[in-house]
Amino acid sequence: MLEMRPDCEKCGVDLPADQPGAFICSYECTFCASCSDKVDEMCPNCGGDLLDRPMRSRSLLAKDPASTVRKFKG
Repeated sequence: MLEMRPDCEKCGVDLPADQPGAFICSYECTFCASCSDKVDEMCPNCGGDLLDRPMRSRSLLAKDPASTVRKFKG
């Protein structure tokens, strides 16, 4: 199951798990669409592809909540 991180690692913008707009690599590094575009959809941490993160429905978030640990360092 994906960790569903709550924010962009590069700019800190919120990325709710039940909404589109998040991009992840195979290590689940998470970026917003704007930051993903700026790095040409290549993860700056591992060099892997950044792909659309699937959304998790609100009903499933109740059972399997998204992470609350923010990765943005500011």
